[in-house]
Amino acid sequence: MAGPFNRAEAHLYPAVIGCDEVGRGALCGPVVVSAVFFDPTTVPPALLEALDDSKRLPAPRREALTAEILRCARVAVAAGSAAAIDRRGIRTMTLDAMRRAIRCLGLGAPVLVDGVDIPPDTGLECAAVVGGDRRVPQIAAASIVAKTTRDRLMAMLGSRHPAYGWERNAGYGTSIHIAALTRLGPTRHHRHSFAPVAQWCGSTRTGNELQAIAGLESSTSGSPTAA
Repeated sequence: MAGPFNRAEAHLYPAVIGCDEVGRGALCGPVVVSAVFFDPTTVPPALLEALDDSKRLPAPRREALTAEILRCARVAVAAGSAAAIDRRGIRTMTLDAMRRAIRCLGLGAPVLVDGVDIPPDTGLECAAVVGGDRRVPQIAAASIVAKTTRDRLMAMLGSRHPAYGWERNAGYGTSIHIAALTRLGPTRHHRHSFAPVAQWCGSTRTGNELQAIAGLESSTSGSPTAA
């Protein structure tokens, strides 16, 4: 199924670096950023039309597109670890990862970043684009690469900590994940500064109290959708 980008309008899309993040709202694992550069008039038209917000694409399609993007574009990936997020904050680490990914490309092209924040110290012209993963093809490509990369990592970590369901929830606060936190507490991969993880760090609550907390949160906030 075609995405929001039309091959007949390829000449209207500028040759820019697109940048996007995945994992900002997860309870564990890193935040992962990708920066992607290509000229929309020179990539395969079928690839251009297949690009979309990564959340709108099934995992097998993202995997296939990631391989094609890596073949046709300049790509860099950077991440901020859970420990660094706890030390410096999620916004700071997201912008830092964006800066590193952009600078890793070593290009002088303008940069368009999904969202409202612009990373500092890139040395390049930067602008933020709300909803950029459906408006700028390079941002869409970056969102696909970042999500594929992070999902692979979380599946690998999930094989080591199977109770939390990370291979399915990518570290977001689903009911399965919260239930495992209740029973087992956080791992070293969790963001201990994030609620609801923080309430289990060094907690002396009883099992019944933890079950009550988990039940309250699942009934009031639901299960976040993975980015």
